[in-house]
Amino acid sequence: MDKVRTHTDGQVGVITINDPATLNAAGMDVMEGLRAAFDGFAREDSGVRAVVLTGEGRGFCSGANLTAGGGAAGGLSQPRGENDAGAALESVYNPFITGLRNYPHAIVTAVNGAAAGVGCSLALMGDLIVAGESAYFLQAFRRIGLVPDGGSTYILPRHIGRARAMEMALLGERLPARQALEWGLINRCVPDEQLMPTALELARALASGPKSIGMIRRLIWDSLDNDFADQLHAERVVQRDAGRTEDFREGVAAFIQKRPAQFSGR
Repeated sequence: MDKVRTHTDGQVGVITINDPATLNAAGMDVMEGLRAAFDGFAREDSGVRAVVLTGEGRGFCSGANLTAGGGAAGGLSQPRGENDAGAALESVYNPFITGLRNYPHAIVTAVNGAAAGVGCSLALMGDLIVAGESAYFLQAFRRIGLVPDGGSTYILPRHIGRARAMEMALLGERLPARQALEWGLINRCVPDEQLMPTALELARALASGPKSIGMIRRLIWDSLDNDFADQLHAERVVQRDAGRTEDFREGVAAFIQKRPAQFSGR
């Protein structure tokens, strides 16, 4: 937990990867800290309704920590023939990424500096992605003879299309934040000094919204796998649930009374 810090800003939980000496490499200790931090903010008694994820210092996350147990699997240092470079994906990284997709609150990622390897995947799991002008996204796997992981081969083609996903993965070149914005990979590119203020402003807007915010994010994520008929049915089912919330009643009352709605997240 020393390598992952948390604090709250009203109803916003802020999670900071705190290992600047490695540009916040996602070793097993960091992943355990992230899991605990997100689980803590998911609890109803936390008072948190949106989360910001960022990195300390000059980088968001430089990817798996190759110097502390060996890459994505924690096993690249094993003898030839015994190494399984996908083992920790199955046991640690993939469950964590799946947990982010299914998270009850909206997630804003504030990307500073490098978002490389699995760090790129973590950045792209934000429902809203804000990057500083000096940030960049890098699929670095080809440089060490591995393949993209952390859901990158799923997310990238759906975000920016097959051609650009191929370019990122096959060439392994840096994608600057400004170009990532032009490609539609992220939501905002701001001056570095405005990164956290912008991310917090967006997260506060999400945190003050209705309970349906969490339902919306899940519908959009699920739409990546559903066909049209399935998605129409999903909207129908979730609309039923949204219509039974206190926030729906408050929203209608505020509309009729011509006043701002005061949502409670219930």
